[in-house]
Amino acid sequence: MTVMPILATPLGIATIPEAEPLNLELNALFTQRAAADKGPAANPLRYCGRDDLLEWPDAPVRRLGQHLVGAVYSLVGSVSEIGEAQLRALRLEARAWFTVVRTNGSIPAANYPMTAWCAIYCVTAPQAVDARADSGVVRLYESRLGTTFQDATSAVLRIPYASSHYAWRPVAGQMVIFPAALTHEVALLRAAEDLMLVTARLRFIASGQQGFARW
Repeated sequence: MTVMPILATPLGIATIPEAEPLNLELNALFTQRAAADKGPAANPLRYCGRDDLLEWPDAPVRRLGQHLVGAVYSLVGSVSEIGEAQLRALRLEARAWFTVVRTNGSIPAANYPMTAWCAIYCVTAPQAVDARADSGVVRLYESRLGTTFQDATSAVLRIPYASSHYAWRPVAGQMVIFPAALTHEVALLRAAEDLMLVTARLRFIASGQQGFARW
């Protein structure tokens, strides 16, 4: 018997080398911007910036953008049949924003239409909470197998065949990259310190295409 996974979902985890000094700069910058925002707070347990982060001229943001985009190129090149030259010839469109999740805060479940890839980078992360192993994790939900009939055999399949969500624990200096159609969320943060993330939406446009409506 030959058994193989089909319809697999790619998930990339990348680490920025020597990220600590960059994260210190990003933390200070994002904290300053959030404090200076005098608009009405939609949620006191979560601050979410505008999605124009990649347009900021600040040097640490520019460096993060280079690392983030480079990691996405690396993932796409490793899982697709497109050649390096063809991939680099595509026009990249991207939007990004930073989020500060405070104690007892979370990020609601979402996915992103008109978007190919989603990348989430961790700037700062608190220590794990022993009482809540899922505190502040990024959950990615399986949806392809939602209509599968579950009996005594199909309900206990092993990974990668199991129908269940995947949890990625944010680590400062790391990012996770996955198809933007995947529904994902950040679970309730039970730690005393903040969780600071940068989320990016990305898509590529081939030569001759007219592009897409603005997201």
